[in-house]
Amino acid sequence: MATSKPVISTSFSYETLEETLDIKPQGAKMHIGIPKEIAFQENRVGLSPDAVGVLVSNGHVVTVEQGAGEGSHYKDKDYSEAGAQIVYSREDVFKAPILVKSAPIVDEDLTLLQMNQTIISPIHYSALKREIVEKMMERKVTALSFENLKDDSGTYPIVRSMSEIAGSALMLIAGQYLSSFNNGKGVLLGSISGIPPTKVVVIGAGIVGEVATRNALALGASVKVFDNNVYRLKQLQNNLGQRVWTSVLEPKILAKQLKTCEVAIGAMSNEFGRAPVVVTEEMVAAMRPGSIILDVAIDRGGCFETSELTSHEKPTFVKHDVIHYCVPNIPSGFARTASQAISNVLMPLLLQISDEGGMDEIVWHNFNMREGIYIFKGALTDFYISQKFDLKFTDLSLLIASRR
Repeated sequence: MATSKPVISTSFSYETLEETLDIKPQGAKMHIGIPKEIAFQENRVGLSPDAVGVLVSNGHVVTVEQGAGEGSHYKDKDYSEAGAQIVYSREDVFKAPILVKSAPIVDEDLTLLQMNQTIISPIHYSALKREIVEKMMERKVTALSFENLKDDSGTYPIVRSMSEIAGSALMLIAGQYLSSFNNGKGVLLGSISGIPPTKVVVIGAGIVGEVATRNALALGASVKVFDNNVYRLKQLQNNLGQRVWTSVLEPKILAKQLKTCEVAIGAMSNEFGRAPVVVTEEMVAAMRPGSIILDVAIDRGGCFETSELTSHEKPTFVKHDVIHYCVPNIPSGFARTASQAISNVLMPLLLQISDEGGMDEIVWHNFNMREGIYIFKGALTDFYISQKFDLKFTDLSLLIASRR
């Protein structure tokens, strides 16, 4: 039986298709607004005049509310000379599609939010309110938080800078309150020939603890560091380049060291939720009269049982004859340095968002950027917030993929 030949029809032909690549769109021009912060004791500003100058020279529009930089000693003239437009009402600055804030969104801002606005600001989990999150979701806002923003090395650059500022400031503050003029013990923080060095106990070997330790050692103090994470203690030794006295958190050892120290620093924190209380009231009562406690973890509840929230106006109180310094926002007291640090992270980030063709594009290409987003076009993408307020959680990666 003869085999039948295949029939070739000319009505269609098989051809290989070109591979389609994900091509990045051309740079997007942006309009950025910088409002004046009305949150309590917030002196920082999200972008310095120098950073604004770079953004303007790259073709972007920057609107600054009158007096936005005052807390950091930047004048309106500095911003206008850098090419920013100065506006005199809060409503006008909130019309910008991208807002850069150095304090979280507060109740007064809610009526001013625009549809589909992008907001780059801190989030302050502990002070966050459900109605603020709901209003931002309703307005289809995309919100990026300072705390969770990651860079290419996998670290959190803004948190790191603020922690470095807080760590550096601690020794200056401690020195100030140990002086006789501030009703302190009259002890010089450091080491003088023939006099035993001042003793500093640091609880927590994170960035704040590390920088505080480095500064205390530089002054000549004797430093003892506690942390339950042995890897962190090892990392601290390596970063300092010298051996310092370290210990895991063993209550008896800790109590003994606190009894004889002049300065105790609390820098323990958890990833989320409250900071662990590791020093009991009993331990504080046994400390030397006139010694000082600086609780940096106070914004997360504090790690000394005796800690109570204080402010930059009245930063200290005395309990069991021990001075307590429990100001939650230490970097705001050094606002210009803090503003420059924030600006150094945000300005390149904004340029990157523009180069990638806008926010929608950059989250597709940049995985670290996704870490910082807690609301994307009105969908809540932060699991912790969704749990806290019992709101619907949406996975950001799925959300982005579904839009492609």
